[in-house]
Amino acid sequence: MKYKRILLKLSGEALMGERQYGIDPKILAEYADEIKQIHEKGVEIAIVIGGGNIFRGVAGASNGMDRVQGDYMGMLATVINGMALQGALEDKGMLTRLQTALKIEAIAEPYIKRRAVRHLEKGRIVIFGAGTGNPYFTTDTAAVLRGVEVHADVILKGTRVDGIYDSDPEKNPNAVKFDSISFEEVIKQGLNVMDSTAFTLSQENELPIVVFDMNQKGNLIKICEGENIGTVVKI
Repeated sequence: MKYKRILLKLSGEALMGERQYGIDPKILAEYADEIKQIHEKGVEIAIVIGGGNIFRGVAGASNGMDRVQGDYMGMLATVINGMALQGALEDKGMLTRLQTALKIEAIAEPYIKRRAVRHLEKGRIVIFGAGTGNPYFTTDTAAVLRGVEVHADVILKGTRVDGIYDSDPEKNPNAVKFDSISFEEVIKQGLNVMDSTAFTLSQENELPIVVFDMNQKGNLIKICEGENIGTVVKI
């Protein structure tokens, strides 16, 4: 396998499937199947999941809500998604741990780096909830931060599109896809795949990011085996 330890970033919106909001159990089961394939190959897996299918702090703030309050609500949404994913993974026979940046002892461990690394070494899948635990930071930034902390080899950002394009492929049929692109180019061209804080943190720590279509079956294991799927962002 090309990667021994990965940080998989999933969007909350992806969990909606065809629904308007919430969680589609069918999508959860499909993701669990994809994750199981690489787990059985010995890949150590950490996961950060967004909360946009339940609540987005930025959207709340734009409607007059206090931004800090809204962001904390968004963090709790990621915990709900983490619990749902945890259940789906355990249904498939995988051992998991949910760690959160906010203390919620009844349902999750507090995030402790050494404990997280130990879980990964023992073959448990670690799901990180509640973002960084701080308002004004996205789950993309949380994903890179946790990836750096647990010494992941790569950030795998699963999205609805099959990579990074020079413009929005859903709006522009002539959009051109990049197979590989540098952090500098992504930031210079303003390609909004992840927020700039996440990209900068990844760049400073020389942690590559692969942006790929999570809904295409088999993509996850192909990436881990070294196939050129999606777009690689690197130094």
